[in-house]
Order: sequence, then structure tokens, then C-alpha cells
Amino acid sequence: MSAGADEPEPQKSLKRLTWQYENCLSCVWFSPNDPLNADILERGMCIHPKLKAFELMVSGRDWYNLFTETRQKSIVLLQEKAMKS
Repeated sequence: MSAGADEPEPQKSLKRLTWQYENCLSCVWFSPNDPLNADILERGMCIHPKLKAFELMVSGRDWYNLFTETRQKSIVLLQEKAMKS
């Protein structure tokens, strides 16, 4: 018998969820529609120079091999700019 056999179904389901490392939400090339409330379900454009021409709409949880991690300072600046709008 496995250790999780006595757990309720919701807890079992949560343990099956896996989050990708280096997803679009934390990528410098992700331009969310709503920078103030962006989360993994937020949609936005991928503005990577090689991909911009395709006008890709992605979500914060998506992933691709051209990922470049954004710095916290950049996130703060983006949010401050959005608050002034």
C-alpha cells in the first residue's frame, strides 16, 4: 500500500501537478496583457526578436527554449509603468 493511499482525492491530484521551471511568466520576452495581475494563466505576447514576427500569444505557464530570465527590477518597472497608465 502506498503512503498516499489514505489521502483524499484533491490532495492526490495536487501532488500530480508539476510546474515547469523557466516558464514564460518569468521570461524577459513575455509581454503580459495585464502586468499588474500577471500569473501563470495570464496571456501575453512573446516579443523575442526571432519570434515577434509570428505574433505568438502565450500564457505565463508556457515554455520554450529561448527563455531568458527577467530580473525583479524589470518586473517592478513594468508594474510601475502600468500603474501610471
